[in-house]
Amino acid sequence: MSEPIVRIAARGDGVTASGRHAALAAPGDLLAEDGTVQPGPHHQVPPCRHFPECGGCQLQHVDDEAYRIYLSERVTGALAQHGLETEVREPHLSPPNSRRRASLRALRVGKGIALGFNAERSNQVVDMRECHVLRPELFALVAPLRALLPTLLPRGVAEVRLTLCDQGVDVALSGVRAEGLQAAEALTDFAERHRLARLSLDEGFGLEARFEPVPATVTLSGVPVALPPGAFLQATVDGEAALVGAVLEVVAGASRTADLFAGLGTFALALPGAVLAAEAGRDAVLALSGAGRKAGRLLEVQHRDLYRRPLSVSDLTGFEAAVLDPPRAGAAEQVAQLATSAVPRIAYVSCNPATFARDARTLVDGGYRLEWVRPVGQFRWSTHIELAAAFLR
Repeated sequence: MSEPIVRIAARGDGVTASGRHAALAAPGDLLAEDGTVQPGPHHQVPPCRHFPECGGCQLQHVDDEAYRIYLSERVTGALAQHGLETEVREPHLSPPNSRRRASLRALRVGKGIALGFNAERSNQVVDMRECHVLRPELFALVAPLRALLPTLLPRGVAEVRLTLCDQGVDVALSGVRAEGLQAAEALTDFAERHRLARLSLDEGFGLEARFEPVPATVTLSGVPVALPPGAFLQATVDGEAALVGAVLEVVAGASRTADLFAGLGTFALALPGAVLAAEAGRDAVLALSGAGRKAGRLLEVQHRDLYRRPLSVSDLTGFEAAVLDPPRAGAAEQVAQLATSAVPRIAYVSCNPATFARDARTLVDGGYRLEWVRPVGQFRWSTHIELAAAFLR
């Protein structure tokens, strides 16, 4: 007897009410006793020839309605594990071909190069011939890079990071070798021919710019910020705008705000009033400090590891709001201080529902109320989820 698929599990499998799992199944599909799947109303034809082999996407077979429900259920499920409930707002979903940054793998195969994302749950590289998530400016460089890399990668695997910045595409190559004048000239010719914003190499000692005609920048809330090689950006411009909008709703009217894990200033440069921005990355601190000075913002930037030295309760005295945007590990040490502070409003941005829910429990136990959460699906058709949330005293 067939059973309907009722939801999508965290890793993308379809699940029935009895707990049976089926790969590549969507809600409304029917799962037969022999494991075959009969497509239902939310099952769509995947647009890309590489799906499901390519690990860049896990849910191209699911329509947008079911994908939005999946994003919401990831949040409610994580919160439920810690005994929490709240309003989950309509998810924001980035459109196809909107990713402005990506990390690809290059693998030497005979005399050529396979270049693309890793295969799903594998170290094999899917040789990308089309892509429905990358910005066209990034995908346009895949074939030229495939032709360039044989001279730089005699064997093994290299990493290719592509980021779209104000001046064009920033290309960072790690695990390659460019020895001698001929190799140096080939890199310069490649960068000029494809009008790159910057071309950097990491030959084992960190990224070093080999081509950068003008300093690379990224504009955040109208402010150009120097872009260090390999720096973190939100994956899509529209996803960034959705997160910034959610944060501004929480902190509206605050005259003094602490932006914790500030990065390059995605939120700090958008915040009203005076802002204290704390960040552990030295290059990001220098970039944000310089941008704030040039823009005339009331911005103090601290070089601070918030895992080892979180802002204490006394440090937080006088702040009317706080913004948190930690890495996937969450912010347990900093949240423990916030939970006993008098900060009236907290905007929490997360890329991991599990650690967010853990930290939310700490804040709620400390007297905060979780007002709402908004999921943001920047990584189209993937199981990766971002979110923004509001906590009030």
